[in-house]
Amino acid sequence: MVSTMKMIPCRFTIQRLIPQLLLATGLLLCFASSAQNSAAIENAITNPSAELKSQVNTKYPKVKFVTSQGEILLELYPDKAPKTVANFLQYVKEKHYEGTIFHRVINDFMIQGGGFDTKFTERKTRPPVMHEGRQALSQGGPRNTVGTIAMARTGDPQSATAQFFINVKDNLNLDPVIIPPGDPVPSIEVNGRIYKNIARAQLEQAQQLYGYTAFGRVISGMDTVEKIKLLPTGSGGPFATDVPKTMVIIQSATIVQ
Repeated sequence: MVSTMKMIPCRFTIQRLIPQLLLATGLLLCFASSAQNSAAIENAITNPSAELKSQVNTKYPKVKFVTSQGEILLELYPDKAPKTVANFLQYVKEKHYEGTIFHRVINDFMIQGGGFDTKFTERKTRPPVMHEGRQALSQGGPRNTVGTIAMARTGDPQSATAQFFINVKDNLNLDPVIIPPGDPVPSIEVNGRIYKNIARAQLEQAQQLYGYTAFGRVISGMDTVEKIKLLPTGSGGPFATDVPKTMVIIQSATIVQ
């Protein structure tokens, strides 16, 4: 087992959350360890629609992945998760993602990549970025719904570096839990259950409640994401399962405006 493998949680419901809030080892985990076309922008301005306005919003940086399965265009939200977006863009500028693969694909969950090359050698990374999940969500940032991109990490909420995943279904169980004011917290809902009068420190230390920081979304190329998620998978490199049998390579990653 490689200790540096990124992980994201299996799909599960916390049945006995409160007695286990501080038991991080009880958390169930799965292995993970050119400018924009001006004609399109002009058309969007002269023929406005809600969809086109979203896709040409110059407020937000955009990143284009060219993969062996097609292109994916991402829109990122630095006003919601500034450190996370800056971290991701720096990796793009450093060409970290070029030549890496989508090494973990689950067709009813997510596709994950950005950490390993075609020989399954893990790329070196900078120190982890601060977890901004609660901040982003509380400011109206995206949830972990179909087409959003989020940071992958280990069981430690403060361990995200370069690896990311794109949700291929609504994975709301991956959303951070925003802790209401008060100490003790009068009432908090977790996975549909209500808990009352819980010490704030207990909740703030519960790794299960941090969730995963969604910081952007796919605005073009969901057909590519769909193709990737449907690829047959098996073992590969250090991973026993979920590796696409047809290698999906990120050939280039560029910032577009």
